[in-house]
Amino acid sequence: MGRGDGILGNRDVQGSRRTSITGRRKWLKTRERWLVVLGVVLHAVYMLSIFDIYFKSPIVHGMDPVTPRFHAPAKRLVLLVADGLRADKFFEPDSEGNFRAPFLRSVIKEQGRWGVSHARPPTESRPGHVSIIAGFYEDPSAVTKGWKANPVEFDSVFNRSRHTFAFGSPDIVPIFCGALPHSTWKTYPHEFEDFATDASFLDEWSFHQFESLFNRSKEDPKLKEMLLQNNIVIFLHLLGCDSNGHAHKPFSSIYLNNVKVVDNIAARVYNLLEDYFKDNRTSYIFTADHGMSDKGSHGDGHPSNTDTPLVAWGAGVKYPRPISSGNHSDCGFRFVDEHMHDAPTPTEWGLRGIERVDVNQADIAPLMSTLLGLPCPVNSVGSLPLDYINMNEAAEVEAVLANTKQILNQFLRKSQIKQSNSLSFKPFKPLSHYSSILDQIEDLISGKNYEAAMKLAENLQNLALQGLHYFQTYDWLMLMSVISLGYIGWMIYLVIHVLQSYTSLPVELLKKEQAAHQKDGTRKVQLCGYLLMGVISILLLLERSPPLYHAYTTMTVFLWTQIFSEYQFIKALWKQLHGRRVYYTARILATCAVSVFILEFLVNSFTERKLYTLYFLVVGAIASLYLFKSIPWRSGIPIFVCLACWFLSVFTLMPAEIPENTYLVIGSGALIIIIGIAARWLDMHAEGNKYWLGLCNHEMKKPRFPGLFHLQALLVGLSSVMVPLSTSHRTQKQELLALHQFINSSVAGFSMVLPLFSANSLLSRLTSIFLGFAPTFLLLSIGYEAVFYGALSLVLMAWILFENTLLYVSKVKRLSGSFRNLEDNVLELDDRYLQLFDVRIPLIFMVLFNVAFFGTGNFASIASFEISSVYRFITIFSPFLMAALLIFKLFIPFMLVICAFSAITKMNRLPRLGCYFLVIIFSDVMTIHFFFLVRNTGSWMEIGNSISHFGIMSAQVVFVLLLFALTNVYTKDIHISPVNPSSQKAM
Repeated sequence: MGRGDGILGNRDVQGSRRTSITGRRKWLKTRERWLVVLGVVLHAVYMLSIFDIYFKSPIVHGMDPVTPRFHAPAKRLVLLVADGLRADKFFEPDSEGNFRAPFLRSVIKEQGRWGVSHARPPTESRPGHVSIIAGFYEDPSAVTKGWKANPVEFDSVFNRSRHTFAFGSPDIVPIFCGALPHSTWKTYPHEFEDFATDASFLDEWSFHQFESLFNRSKEDPKLKEMLLQNNIVIFLHLLGCDSNGHAHKPFSSIYLNNVKVVDNIAARVYNLLEDYFKDNRTSYIFTADHGMSDKGSHGDGHPSNTDTPLVAWGAGVKYPRPISSGNHSDCGFRFVDEHMHDAPTPTEWGLRGIERVDVNQADIAPLMSTLLGLPCPVNSVGSLPLDYINMNEAAEVEAVLANTKQILNQFLRKSQIKQSNSLSFKPFKPLSHYSSILDQIEDLISGKNYEAAMKLAENLQNLALQGLHYFQTYDWLMLMSVISLGYIGWMIYLVIHVLQSYTSLPVELLKKEQAAHQKDGTRKVQLCGYLLMGVISILLLLERSPPLYHAYTTMTVFLWTQIFSEYQFIKALWKQLHGRRVYYTARILATCAVSVFILEFLVNSFTERKLYTLYFLVVGAIASLYLFKSIPWRSGIPIFVCLACWFLSVFTLMPAEIPENTYLVIGSGALIIIIGIAARWLDMHAEGNKYWLGLCNHEMKKPRFPGLFHLQALLVGLSSVMVPLSTSHRTQKQELLALHQFINSSVAGFSMVLPLFSANSLLSRLTSIFLGFAPTFLLLSIGYEAVFYGALSLVLMAWILFENTLLYVSKVKRLSGSFRNLEDNVLELDDRYLQLFDVRIPLIFMVLFNVAFFGTGNFASIASFEISSVYRFITIFSPFLMAALLIFKLFIPFMLVICAFSAITKMNRLPRLGCYFLVIIFSDVMTIHFFFLVRNTGSWMEIGNSISHFGIMSAQVVFVLLLFALTNVYTKDIHISPVNPSSQKAM
């Protein structure tokens, strides 16, 4: 059919009629390669849009620091950060009723102030330390850009100090001190971060370096003079709980051991400094970068990860104050995770009589700056917590005003940058008269009306923070509109491609609708599109927009240009549908309604996994009843389909945080072998069952390796044995043997290659794939997810049996219409045209693909480095390698689903790429829905979840294409037997 090609250019109408079928097939393959490339690039670029919209870096340069106008209460400050120490485990007693941090508790009761510091997701080490030391919440994308160096340059309290001394982790200290000339720092070697190394050893190493510094100063006059100067910062990074040592002992004992260690070090640091300086001019701050779940994971916005302890004492810090009705009330302020200000303290903490002052994590930076009399970091968004500062009223007002001016300077700089780059600038009106407000504050301070000045300064600070948010989200409407139109255009263009290339639309009707000058019309449309693209690019260049803005708009205009280039086809299609019977239109509308319902079900399943339980209970019953009426019950297929679906329905009721259970992993290994034996027996003895003819091909020659099945079963059993052996070394505080490491890696790698040598009948090959990936999955499993592997495989087999039964029942009569107009068929010889009823296959695939994703949790578990599973392959701490292993584990169920999907498309003689394009269309319906569900209000946990859902769906579309190519290696040579001897003639 002659038409303008949206990617490769126009084809001559008369020439296309003379083109051979072979040539047209070659043209179609070339076009689809470009479609696949375009799809991957489009989703990769559009997925980056969430970083421009929601995760755009808050850092701007060009502001001058605000010099404070008050006397610094402290000469030096000590910052102790206990990595991974959560608040409740720090404050509450252990199982024996003893408090874990006796020294710091005595500080809370006698010397200083305390509270809970609330962190923002992602609750990882790097963004947590940036928030504490630099005072702003680094955009989450920075976590992936590097740990050892700053992906962006930012100001910090360390930068403003006269000299900084830092000791601790090689992943944290260099971020702040690596390029800082006025710093002295030292880290322990990366080799020390072995899983067999106890955290207390690393903390003692850090303290020893700190102690040796002061011992050397007694003999080094220059060093002593440096230590006696003003504005000195001392930073110790300790392991409060985020330690590699927790890999070899129960996690319940981590807090008891590590908190005691850091409390002891805090006491020794305090005593050493007080004995050395003897001037009472040292401030101390103890806190943590993030918390930790009961399983040892962190990264998300759960209170166990966001709530961290804060204890401050020493010079410039207020003393404890008893709580009373007058000084303890909810002031209405909400923190980033929706916690109340001065929330009620749990009784078990034993601190209900002492006033508690909660802060946002970024508030610690202006607190440290104020204690030292330094300018706040220029990109800080923290608010000075006055309840910690012990200064007179005039100094307090000056401190708050300096904090306000620093935030206001950021607002003014962002406003200036946006105005200079915008052709149509819209200012933030509430701060249009900020200078008069500043003058009013200065007048009130001159008149010593400190209370009114304080209130006005705090109001101005809140407005400045709102202004920062305004310019942070300035381009949201434009970007969201462009990207939404881009997704819609992509889906429409794919629908047009599928209709043109994979359906049996009457070619003659489309030929009649070809205009005499269609080629010229198409060129005019494309010329207009390219002109519009050029005009938009020029406007973006004038506004100095980021390069990705050009990519977003270019792709959107390009897609819609291709759609309008197909106006002749769209016009012909509309006339054809308009002339059909009402029944045909009703079928299309019903199919669309069912598809939308299932896709909406999948959208809601992202927040409620239990929906899958209901789904599989209902589908299992309905499918078995349908099969029971279609084929005799003696085949066992209806019962098997029902039981398989009901078995899988159990897993989405289980907790997302998987409890460790080695015996369950061993049992699942036995289950996998039993399933493999059953499939092997059916493959060898089912030739008498006519319902299995399409799955078992006994006419094929014998496999090259008759013992392949036994070898694969042996590897599954060996991997099951290696799981408890590897785990026993960890629980006994022993390093994993190199032999065990070699066996685990060899079994995992070798087993995944074996399916390539199996027989190429459908059941034989799928059984081999199932057994081939099982050892790797078992070695990376810690609990019930190993059983899920077998349950998912049973459901995939049930799906294949269901589709095979439909083929037999239809006896190809219903499919014969798919092979009309064979002389114009551009598909492969063994493929047929798509029909409306075939939409069920990509829809079922979408459900099973998402079940593989959410069946045992969700993608957020990647942030939870499950040491107990990756420890079987690696013993040296390597976050990116560990994450890669966990991601590969998550991909294994996806690969099983895609292998089953490929087999079903072969069995139904459907064009694989045509079905995959339908999958992409359905996935993008969900993607654009999640794009509109993204939240910019509420807690950061809610905001982060909504954005992650959009990112997951965008990535899923790309992963489907990549996994399709990967699994094609295993499934491309699968041979499907005809349903019955006459089927070949019928086709």
